[in-house]
Amino acid sequence: MWSTFLVTDEEGRTVSPAATGTVGGGAAGAQGPGGLASLMSGRSTFGGNKRRRTTSTGPAMSEAQEGKIKLAFFVAIVGVVLTVLGVGTEFWVELAPSKSFYNNQTCLTAHYGLWKGCTKTLWVADIDPERESCGPAELPGESNCTYFKFFTTGENAAMFQKTTQKNLNVAAAMLALFSLFLMVMGAICITMSLSKEILFFLKPASICFILSGVLVLLSIMVFHQSVVSFLASDHTIPLHHELSWSVSCIGCAGAILIIGGVLFLLLALPYSPWRRCLPQTDSSS
Repeated sequence: MWSTFLVTDEEGRTVSPAATGTVGGGAAGAQGPGGLASLMSGRSTFGGNKRRRTTSTGPAMSEAQEGKIKLAFFVAIVGVVLTVLGVGTEFWVELAPSKSFYNNQTCLTAHYGLWKGCTKTLWVADIDPERESCGPAELPGESNCTYFKFFTTGENAAMFQKTTQKNLNVAAAMLALFSLFLMVMGAICITMSLSKEILFFLKPASICFILSGVLVLLSIMVFHQSVVSFLASDHTIPLHHELSWSVSCIGCAGAILIIGGVLFLLLALPYSPWRRCLPQTDSSS
Protein backbone atom coordinates (compact mmCIF):
# COMPACT_ATOMS: atom_id res chain seq x y z
CA MET A 1 0.00 0.00 0.00
CA TRP A 2 3.01 2.32 0.50
CA SER A 3 3.78 2.10 -3.22
CA THR A 4 0.96 4.45 -3.93
CA PHE A 5 2.82 7.20 -2.08
CA LEU A 6 6.03 6.77 -4.09
CA VAL A 7 6.83 8.34 -7.43
CA THR A 8 9.47 7.62 -10.05
CA ASP A 9 11.90 10.22 -11.42
CA GLU A 10 13.09 10.50 -15.03
CA GLU A 11 15.91 7.92 -14.50
CA GLY A 12 13.54 5.30 -13.09
CA ARG A 13 14.59 5.72 -9.45
CA THR A 14 11.91 5.67 -6.78
CA VAL A 15 11.85 8.83 -4.72
CA SER A 16 9.55 10.19 -2.06
CA PRO A 17 6.90 12.80 -2.75
CA ALA A 18 8.84 15.30 -0.64
CA ALA A 19 11.74 15.21 -3.09
CA THR A 20 9.52 15.97 -6.01
CA GLY A 21 7.94 18.75 -4.02
CA THR A 22 11.35 20.37 -3.50
CA VAL A 23 12.10 20.11 -7.20
CA GLY A 24 8.78 21.39 -8.55
CA GLY A 25 7.70 23.38 -5.53
CA GLY A 26 9.10 26.64 -6.83
CA ALA A 27 7.36 26.35 -10.14
CA ALA A 28 4.14 25.24 -8.49
CA GLY A 29 4.35 28.14 -6.07
CA ALA A 30 4.95 30.52 -8.94
CA GLN A 31 2.00 29.17 -10.85
CA GLY A 32 -0.28 29.04 -7.81
CA PRO A 33 -1.45 32.68 -7.73
CA GLY A 34 -1.87 32.74 -11.51
CA GLY A 35 -3.86 29.52 -11.50
CA LEU A 36 -6.05 30.78 -8.68
CA ALA A 37 -6.68 34.00 -10.53
CA SER A 38 -7.57 32.13 -13.71
CA LEU A 39 -9.89 29.88 -11.72
CA MET A 40 -11.64 32.86 -10.18
CA SER A 41 -11.96 34.55 -13.55
CA GLY A 42 -13.30 31.32 -15.02
CA ARG A 43 -15.96 31.09 -12.34
CA SER A 44 -17.29 34.46 -13.33
CA THR A 45 -18.43 33.06 -16.65
CA PHE A 46 -20.97 30.92 -14.81
CA GLY A 47 -22.36 33.88 -12.90
CA GLY A 48 -24.13 37.02 -14.01
CA ASN A 49 -21.49 38.07 -16.56
CA LYS A 50 -22.53 36.32 -19.76
CA ARG A 51 -19.72 35.60 -22.18
CA ARG A 52 -20.52 36.53 -25.78
CA ARG A 53 -19.17 33.97 -28.19
CA THR A 54 -17.94 34.58 -31.72
CA THR A 55 -19.35 32.31 -34.41
CA SER A 56 -18.23 31.47 -37.92
CA THR A 57 -20.89 33.78 -39.38
CA GLY A 58 -19.53 36.81 -37.55
CA PRO A 59 -19.44 38.35 -34.10
CA ALA A 60 -22.30 37.56 -31.78
CA MET A 61 -24.83 40.17 -30.78
CA SER A 62 -24.34 42.41 -27.80
CA GLU A 63 -26.84 42.90 -25.00
CA ALA A 64 -27.93 46.23 -26.48
CA GLN A 65 -28.59 44.61 -29.88
CA GLU A 66 -30.50 41.79 -28.19
CA GLY A 67 -32.77 44.32 -26.47
CA LYS A 68 -33.45 46.13 -29.75
CA ILE A 69 -34.24 42.85 -31.48
CA LYS A 70 -36.71 41.89 -28.75
CA LEU A 71 -38.40 45.29 -29.06
CA ALA A 72 -38.72 44.95 -32.84
CA PHE A 73 -40.00 41.39 -32.35
CA PHE A 74 -42.71 42.71 -30.04
CA VAL A 75 -43.79 45.14 -32.76
CA ALA A 76 -43.99 42.28 -35.26
CA ILE A 77 -45.95 40.13 -32.81
CA VAL A 78 -48.55 42.90 -32.53
CA GLY A 79 -48.95 42.76 -36.31
CA VAL A 80 -49.30 38.97 -36.21
CA VAL A 81 -52.01 39.15 -33.53
CA LEU A 82 -53.96 41.76 -35.50
CA THR A 83 -53.70 39.63 -38.64
CA VAL A 84 -55.02 36.53 -36.88
CA LEU A 85 -57.86 38.58 -35.40
CA GLY A 86 -58.82 40.03 -38.77
CA VAL A 87 -58.54 36.78 -40.74
CA GLY A 88 -60.52 34.79 -38.18
CA THR A 89 -63.50 37.16 -37.99
CA GLU A 90 -66.28 37.79 -40.49
CA PHE A 91 -66.66 41.55 -40.16
CA TRP A 92 -64.82 42.48 -43.33
CA VAL A 93 -67.77 44.16 -45.03
CA GLU A 94 -71.30 45.06 -43.94
CA LEU A 95 -74.19 45.07 -46.41
CA ALA A 96 -77.49 46.73 -45.63
CA PRO A 97 -80.52 47.86 -47.64
CA SER A 98 -82.61 50.82 -46.59
CA LYS A 99 -84.29 50.27 -43.23
CA SER A 100 -87.66 51.08 -44.83
CA PHE A 101 -87.16 48.76 -47.80
CA TYR A 102 -89.24 45.95 -46.32
CA ASN A 103 -91.93 48.27 -44.88
CA ASN A 104 -91.83 46.28 -41.68
CA GLN A 105 -90.75 46.64 -38.07
CA THR A 106 -87.61 44.67 -38.85
CA CYS A 107 -84.92 44.96 -41.47
CA LEU A 108 -82.17 42.65 -42.72
CA THR A 109 -78.43 43.28 -42.73
CA ALA A 110 -75.47 41.06 -43.63
CA HIS A 111 -71.76 40.90 -43.04
CA TYR A 112 -69.12 38.44 -44.19
CA GLY A 113 -65.40 37.81 -44.28
CA LEU A 114 -63.05 35.31 -45.88
CA TRP A 115 -64.65 32.15 -44.54
CA LYS A 116 -68.30 32.71 -43.68
CA GLY A 117 -71.18 35.14 -44.01
CA CYS A 118 -73.94 36.12 -41.62
CA THR A 119 -77.38 37.66 -42.04
CA LYS A 120 -79.02 39.43 -39.13
CA THR A 121 -82.53 40.65 -38.50
CA LEU A 122 -82.69 43.95 -36.61
CA TRP A 123 -85.53 45.96 -35.12
CA VAL A 124 -86.03 49.26 -36.87
CA ALA A 125 -86.76 50.91 -33.52
CA ASP A 126 -83.20 50.08 -32.36
CA ILE A 127 -81.58 51.80 -35.32
CA ASP A 128 -80.41 55.39 -35.13
CA PRO A 129 -83.17 57.62 -36.61
CA GLU A 130 -80.57 59.56 -38.58
CA ARG A 131 -79.30 56.40 -40.22
CA GLU A 132 -80.94 55.55 -43.54
CA SER A 133 -79.70 51.99 -43.95
CA CYS A 134 -80.26 48.98 -41.73
CA GLY A 135 -77.52 48.44 -39.21
CA PRO A 136 -74.98 48.40 -37.79
CA ALA A 137 -74.49 44.66 -37.41
CA GLU A 138 -73.43 45.02 -33.76
CA LEU A 139 -77.06 45.71 -32.74
CA PRO A 140 -78.92 42.86 -31.03
CA GLY A 141 -80.95 40.67 -33.30
CA GLU A 142 -81.42 37.19 -34.72
CA SER A 143 -78.42 36.12 -36.78
CA ASN A 144 -77.78 33.19 -39.11
CA CYS A 145 -74.19 32.36 -40.11
CA THR A 146 -73.00 29.82 -42.68
CA TYR A 147 -69.54 28.95 -43.97
CA PHE A 148 -68.80 29.57 -47.61
CA LYS A 149 -68.52 26.57 -49.91
CA PHE A 150 -65.71 28.06 -52.00
CA PHE A 151 -63.18 25.56 -50.66
CA THR A 152 -65.41 22.46 -50.58
CA THR A 153 -67.96 22.23 -53.39
CA GLY A 154 -66.91 25.41 -55.18
CA GLU A 155 -70.37 27.00 -54.98
CA ASN A 156 -70.87 30.74 -54.86
CA ALA A 157 -72.78 32.34 -52.01
CA ALA A 158 -75.95 34.37 -52.57
CA MET A 159 -77.13 37.28 -50.41
CA PHE A 160 -79.79 39.85 -51.28
CA GLN A 161 -80.17 38.16 -54.70
CA LYS A 162 -76.52 38.91 -55.43
CA THR A 163 -73.80 36.32 -56.08
CA THR A 164 -70.22 36.36 -54.86
CA GLN A 165 -67.21 35.86 -57.11
CA LYS A 166 -65.48 32.80 -55.67
CA ASN A 167 -62.23 33.31 -57.57
CA LEU A 168 -61.59 36.67 -55.96
CA ASN A 169 -62.67 35.47 -52.53
CA VAL A 170 -60.39 32.42 -52.73
CA ALA A 171 -57.50 34.59 -53.91
CA ALA A 172 -57.95 36.96 -50.96
CA ALA A 173 -58.06 34.03 -48.53
CA MET A 174 -54.95 32.41 -50.04
CA LEU A 175 -53.00 35.66 -49.79
CA ALA A 176 -53.96 35.98 -46.13
CA LEU A 177 -52.97 32.38 -45.37
CA PHE A 178 -49.63 32.70 -47.16
CA SER A 179 -48.91 35.88 -45.23
CA LEU A 180 -49.51 33.96 -41.99
CA PHE A 181 -47.07 31.29 -43.15
CA LEU A 182 -44.41 33.96 -43.76
CA MET A 183 -45.05 35.40 -40.29
CA VAL A 184 -44.41 31.99 -38.75
CA MET A 185 -41.16 31.64 -40.72
CA GLY A 186 -40.06 35.10 -39.65
CA ALA A 187 -40.82 34.33 -36.00
CA ILE A 188 -38.74 31.13 -36.24
CA CYS A 189 -35.80 33.09 -37.67
CA ILE A 190 -35.98 35.65 -34.84
CA THR A 191 -36.17 32.88 -32.24
CA MET A 192 -33.09 31.22 -33.71
CA SER A 193 -31.27 34.55 -33.83
CA LEU A 194 -31.95 35.21 -30.15
CA SER A 195 -31.12 31.67 -29.03
CA LYS A 196 -27.95 31.30 -31.11
CA GLU A 197 -26.95 34.97 -30.74
CA ILE A 198 -26.40 35.31 -34.50
CA LEU A 199 -27.39 38.43 -36.44
CA PHE A 200 -27.52 36.58 -39.76
CA PHE A 201 -31.07 35.31 -39.17
CA LEU A 202 -32.38 38.88 -39.01
CA LYS A 203 -32.11 39.24 -42.79
CA PRO A 204 -34.47 36.38 -43.75
CA ALA A 205 -36.77 37.41 -40.89
CA SER A 206 -37.00 40.97 -42.25
CA ILE A 207 -37.83 39.66 -45.73
CA CYS A 208 -40.54 37.37 -44.32
CA PHE A 209 -42.23 40.12 -42.30
CA ILE A 210 -42.08 42.72 -45.09
CA LEU A 211 -43.54 40.27 -47.63
CA SER A 212 -46.25 39.19 -45.19
CA GLY A 213 -47.27 42.83 -44.66
CA VAL A 214 -47.44 43.41 -48.41
CA LEU A 215 -49.51 40.25 -48.93
CA VAL A 216 -51.91 41.30 -46.17
CA LEU A 217 -52.51 44.65 -47.88
CA LEU A 218 -52.93 42.89 -51.22
CA SER A 219 -55.58 40.61 -49.72
CA ILE A 220 -57.56 43.69 -48.68
CA MET A 221 -57.39 45.06 -52.22
CA VAL A 222 -58.49 41.74 -53.73
CA PHE A 223 -61.32 41.42 -51.22
CA HIS A 224 -62.54 44.94 -51.97
CA GLN A 225 -62.60 44.07 -55.66
CA SER A 226 -64.66 40.98 -54.84
CA VAL A 227 -67.16 43.16 -52.98
CA VAL A 228 -67.45 45.48 -55.97
CA SER A 229 -68.09 42.49 -58.24
CA PHE A 230 -70.64 41.15 -55.76
CA LEU A 231 -72.60 44.42 -55.76
CA ALA A 232 -72.51 44.61 -59.56
CA SER A 233 -73.97 41.10 -59.99
CA ASP A 234 -77.56 42.28 -59.41
CA HIS A 235 -79.28 45.63 -58.96
CA THR A 236 -82.67 44.49 -57.72
CA ILE A 237 -82.03 45.46 -54.12
CA PRO A 238 -79.92 48.60 -53.62
CA LEU A 239 -77.38 48.00 -50.88
CA HIS A 240 -75.22 50.23 -48.76
CA HIS A 241 -71.81 48.68 -48.07
CA GLU A 242 -68.92 49.63 -45.84
CA LEU A 243 -65.72 47.91 -44.79
CA SER A 244 -65.86 46.93 -41.13
CA TRP A 245 -63.41 46.61 -38.25
CA SER A 246 -61.84 43.35 -39.41
CA VAL A 247 -60.40 45.18 -42.41
CA SER A 248 -59.13 47.89 -40.06
CA CYS A 249 -57.25 45.23 -38.08
CA ILE A 250 -55.80 43.79 -41.28
CA GLY A 251 -54.73 47.20 -42.58
CA CYS A 252 -53.02 48.13 -39.32
CA ALA A 253 -51.38 44.69 -39.20
CA GLY A 254 -49.93 45.11 -42.70
CA ALA A 255 -48.39 48.48 -41.83
CA ILE A 256 -47.00 47.18 -38.50
CA LEU A 257 -45.50 44.10 -40.16
CA ILE A 258 -43.73 46.19 -42.77
CA ILE A 259 -42.38 48.49 -40.06
CA GLY A 260 -41.19 45.47 -38.05
CA GLY A 261 -39.45 44.02 -41.11
CA VAL A 262 -37.69 47.31 -41.80
CA LEU A 263 -36.52 47.45 -38.17
CA PHE A 264 -35.05 43.96 -38.45
CA LEU A 265 -33.31 44.95 -41.68
CA LEU A 266 -31.76 48.01 -40.02
CA LEU A 267 -30.60 45.92 -37.06
CA ALA A 268 -28.98 43.42 -39.45
CA LEU A 269 -26.77 46.08 -41.04
CA PRO A 270 -23.09 45.97 -40.01
CA TYR A 271 -23.16 49.71 -39.28
CA SER A 272 -25.58 52.17 -37.74
CA PRO A 273 -27.55 54.02 -40.43
CA TRP A 274 -28.07 56.99 -38.11
CA ARG A 275 -24.34 57.46 -37.67
CA ARG A 276 -23.81 57.06 -41.40
CA CYS A 277 -26.52 59.58 -42.36
CA LEU A 278 -25.94 61.98 -39.44
CA PRO A 279 -22.21 61.95 -38.68
CA GLN A 280 -21.28 63.41 -35.32
CA THR A 281 -19.46 66.75 -35.51
CA ASP A 282 -16.53 67.59 -33.28
CA SER A 283 -17.53 69.82 -30.41
CA SER A 284 -14.31 71.84 -30.77
CA SER A 285 -15.17 72.79 -34.34
